[in-house]
Amino acid sequence: MTITKQERVLEALQTGTKGLTAAQIESRFSVGNARATVSSLRMQGYAIYANRHTDTKGRTKTFYRVGTPSREIVAAGYRAMALGLV
Repeated sequence: MTITKQERVLEALQTGTKGLTAAQIESRFSVGNARATVSSLRMQGYAIYANRHTDTKGRTKTFYRVGTPSREIVAAGYRAMALGLV
């Protein structure tokens, strides 16, 4: 059985504690577009969050991580289903 790049990225996000940047995802997993990969995983139902961190020199990096969706997010999903949007 072959493991896809998306599955490898998802596994890394689930096991990592700090998260991965887009550059790390692209270089470690030979992904052409990390944002598209993350978006695809989100569309599959995984709660992947983008957390921004600014270092002492003012540089901002975005770290992707898997988390637990808030009650508001789950409620919004149910409302969308009730309205026939999904």
